Amino acid sequence: MLGKVSRYWLLLVVLVSLAIGGFVVHRMHGVFGSDTEITREGSGIANDAKPFNPKRVTYEVYGPAGALATINYLDLSANPQSIKQVPLPWTLTLTTTAPATSPILLAQGNSETIGCRITVDGKVKDEKTASGVDAFTFCQVKSA
Repeated sequence: MLGKVSRYWLLLVVLVSLAIGGFVVHRMHGVFGSDTEITREGSGIANDAKPFNPKRVTYEVYGPAGALATINYLDLSANPQSIKQVPLPWTLTLTTTAPATSPILLAQGNSETIGCRITVDGKVKDEKTASGVDAFTFCQVKSA
């Protein structure tokens, strides 16, 4: 018998270690509460989030009737957009559920006055007007 034990002692130690380790892990699962199933769908942290109301961001460029403008803006995903020779007044409304966004609007017209306005949920966040030859203006909201 001693010959067989000396021959397979390493295998015996590995099997005993695995059995003890499995038992310890099983007991620790019960002690630290992993039986609560927080990873299944419909449970845990995901249910704690409150519903988020979407934000409505409106870009506006205004000027004299018949004026044209080149308009550059960042959409709500921060992608640059450009529109050329747009008749004024011009309005664009975008909706997002992101917790924060940074709308930026630049406009240059072919008239002596031009203005821009950014509103978030109906509240004016930034408004500017400019005058001069081929007037240029910009509006920016750092966090909407």
